Amino acid sequence: MEQALIYVVPALGLVGLIVMAIKSAWVTRQQTGDKNMMELAGYIADGAMAFLKAEWKVLSYFAVIAVILLAWSGMSVETSSPVIAISFLIGAVFSAFAGYIGMNIATKANVRTTQAARTSLKHALKVSFTGGSVMGLGVAGLAVLGLGSLFILFYHMYVQSVGAGVNGVEMEKALEVLAGFSLGAESIALFARVGGGIYTKAADVGADLVGKVEAGIPEDDVRNPATIADNVGDNVGDVAGMGADLFGSYVATILATMVLGREIVSMDNFGGIAPILLPMILAGLGIVFSIMGMFFVTIKNDKGDVQHALNMGNWSSIVFTGIASFFVVKYMLPETLSIRGYDFTNMDVFYAIILGLIVGTLMSIITEYYTAMGKRPVKSIIQQSATGHATNIIAGLAVGMESTVLPILVLAGGIMGSYAFAGLYGVAIAAAGMMATTAMQLAIDAFGPIADNAGGIAEMSQLPEEVRHRTDILDAVGNTTAASGKGFAIASAALTSLALFAAFVGVAGIDAIDIFKAPVLAALFVGGMIPFIFSSLAIAAVGRAAMDMVNEVRRQFREIPGIMEYKAKPEYEKCVEISTKASLREMLLPGAIALITPLLIGFGFQDVFEQVSSAEMLGGLLAGVTVSGVLMGMFQSNAGGAWDNAKKSFEKGVEIDGEMYYKKSEPHKASVTGDTVGDPFKDTSGPSMNILIKLMSIVALIIAPHISQSPHPDAVAEKYRIKKEINYDNGKETLPKVISEIKKVN
Repeated sequence: MEQALIYVVPALGLVGLIVMAIKSAWVTRQQTGDKNMMELAGYIADGAMAFLKAEWKVLSYFAVIAVILLAWSGMSVETSSPVIAISFLIGAVFSAFAGYIGMNIATKANVRTTQAARTSLKHALKVSFTGGSVMGLGVAGLAVLGLGSLFILFYHMYVQSVGAGVNGVEMEKALEVLAGFSLGAESIALFARVGGGIYTKAADVGADLVGKVEAGIPEDDVRNPATIADNVGDNVGDVAGMGADLFGSYVATILATMVLGREIVSMDNFGGIAPILLPMILAGLGIVFSIMGMFFVTIKNDKGDVQHALNMGNWSSIVFTGIASFFVVKYMLPETLSIRGYDFTNMDVFYAIILGLIVGTLMSIITEYYTAMGKRPVKSIIQQSATGHATNIIAGLAVGMESTVLPILVLAGGIMGSYAFAGLYGVAIAAAGMMATTAMQLAIDAFGPIADNAGGIAEMSQLPEEVRHRTDILDAVGNTTAASGKGFAIASAALTSLALFAAFVGVAGIDAIDIFKAPVLAALFVGGMIPFIFSSLAIAAVGRAAMDMVNEVRRQFREIPGIMEYKAKPEYEKCVEISTKASLREMLLPGAIALITPLLIGFGFQDVFEQVSSAEMLGGLLAGVTVSGVLMGMFQSNAGGAWDNAKKSFEKGVEIDGEMYYKKSEPHKASVTGDTVGDPFKDTSGPSMNILIKLMSIVALIIAPHISQSPHPDAVAEKYRIKKEINYDNGKETLPKVISEIKKVN
C-alpha cells in the first residue's frame, strides 16, 4: 500500500502537465488578429524572451558556484550528501522552466485576447484565463512531479536500501538532500522576481513620466518609445517572476511539512510515512480540484461579472480541497499522533488544513478590499487627490499601513489555531492546505498581465472603443486579482517560514531562542533591518533605471521627427535594452544579501560566545526578518495596488465634492504620481519580501547540520544503549518517550 501511494504524487503532477498542454494548444489555435496586432505582439514576445535568455545566462554562473559549494558541504556532515547539489540544480531548472512556460503562453495569449475582445467579453475572458491556467498548472505540475519523484528516489537511496526506519537519521538525510530542490527553486525565484520587478517598473515609470505626464499621450500609445518595454515588463515581472515565486512557495511549504512529519511516530498502514506523504498528496489533489474549479470561470455575456466568475472558480477549488482532505486524512493518518511532546488526533490535522484554507481565503478578501476600485480605501486616495500630489502620497501610505492590521490578526489567529490543533505540524499542514490550490491561484494571477497586455495591444492598434472597453474591464479585475495574489503569497510565505523555522530549530538542536541573550537580540534587530535595506536597494534600482528610460524617451521625442504625427516609428528596442541591462545589473546585490546573511551569522559566530550558539543567533535573525518582511510585503503591495486603482478610477470618472473629474484633470495627474510611486512598491520590493523570508529560512535549514551544537537524538540513544524499538502494532513506546529518557541520561 505504501508503494502505491508514494507513486500517486508524481502521477498527479503529470495529470496537471497533460491538462496544461491541452489548454496551451487551445490558446495557440485562437485567432491572432491583423498584421499590425501580430507585429506589436511579436515585439513584446521577442523582448520578453531576450530578457529571459539574458537572465538565465547570469543565473547559470550563480548556479555553478552554488552547486560546487553544496557538493562540498554535503560531504562534511552525516545528515547530508553531495547529491544535494544535483537536487539544487534540478530545482533551479524546474523553477526557470516554470517561468518560461508562463512567459511563452502569456506572449501568445495577449494578442489572442485582444482579438477575442473584438467579438465578446465572454470569449476574451476565456482566452485570457485559459492562458493564465496554463501558467498555474505548469507551475503546480512541475513542482509536484519534481518533488514527488525526487522524494521517491532519495527515500529508496537513503532509507529503504539500508532497511532504516522512518524517524531516523536516514530519513533526515533524505529530506536534507531534498531541501536542495527547494533551495534551487527559491534562489531562481528571488532573482526572477527582483530582476523582473526592476525591469517592468523601470519601463512603466519611464513610460508614464514622459508619455502621460509630459507628452500627454495615452498609457499604451504606439508613439511612446517605452510602451513595448512596459508590456514586456508585465510578462517578465508578473508572469515569469510570479510563476517562479509561487513555484518556490509551493515547494518550500511541502518540504517544511515533510521535515516536521519525520518527527511524528505514526502507526499507520504506510510504514509510518503518512505524515511525510500527506502534504504531497494534498498538493497533488489540489491540482485536480483546481482543474475542476477552472470550469466555473465563465460569464454569460458582456454584462457578466468577471470578478465573480474568478471568485467562483477560486472558492469552488478551495471547497473541493477541503472536503477531500477529510477523507484523505482519515484514510492516511492513525487516530493519535505526537510531535515534540504535543499530542493530537487525525481530525485535528483536518481542522488545521481547513483553517489554512480559511486563512488564505480571508487574506485574499481583505487584500481585495484594500485595493479594489469602489471600496473605502481607494476612494480615500481619490478624494485626497483633489488637493494635490502630496496628499495623494500621504493617503496611499496611510492605506498601505492600515492594510497590515486585519491580515496580521488573521495570520496570528491562523498560527495560534493551527498550533492548538496539531502543534508545529498543524502550522505546517495549514500552510500546505492553503497552497494546495496554487494552480488556481496562479491562473487567476497570471490572467491579470495577459489582460493588461491585451489592452495595450488594443490601444496601440487603435482598435474600436468597444474593444478597449472590454479589455479595460479585464485589466481592472486583473489589477485586483494581482493584489489579492500578492496577499495570498505573503500569507503563505509567513506560514511556510514558520514551519521552516520550526524544522531548522529541530535540526540545529536548539531548545529555545532566548532574546534576553544580547547576541540573539542583536541578531533579531539585524533580521528586522534586512527587509528595509532589501526594499531600499530594489526601489533605488527602479529609480536609477527609470531615469535612464526617461532620458531615452525624451531623446527619441527630440531627435526622431514625426513620432507624434505617426510618421516615424520609435526605437522600441533601445528601451527594451535599457530595462534588460538595468534589471540584470541591479538584481545581484539584493539577492546576495538574502543568500549570504544566514551564512555569515551561522558560520561567522560559531564558538564566539560561550553561552550562545551561532544556531540560536541565526534563529533570532530568522525571527526578525520574518516579522519585518511580512509587514513590509503587505504594506508595500497593498499601498501600490490602491494607488494603481485610484488612478484607474479617473478613466471612468470620479466625483469629488460634488464635481466630476476625468483623465488629464489635476486630481488625475496627482493620482498618476501616486501610481508611479506605488509601482515599485507593488511589483518590485513588496512581492520580493515573501521570497526573501523563505529563502533565508531554507538556507538556514540547509546549513543547520553544520552548525548544530547538540548531537542528534539517535546518536545519543546509541551512545547510552537505550535506543528502543518502536512497535507499530501496539504503540507502547513512542519516540517522544525515548527522547525523554535520553534527556534524563544527559
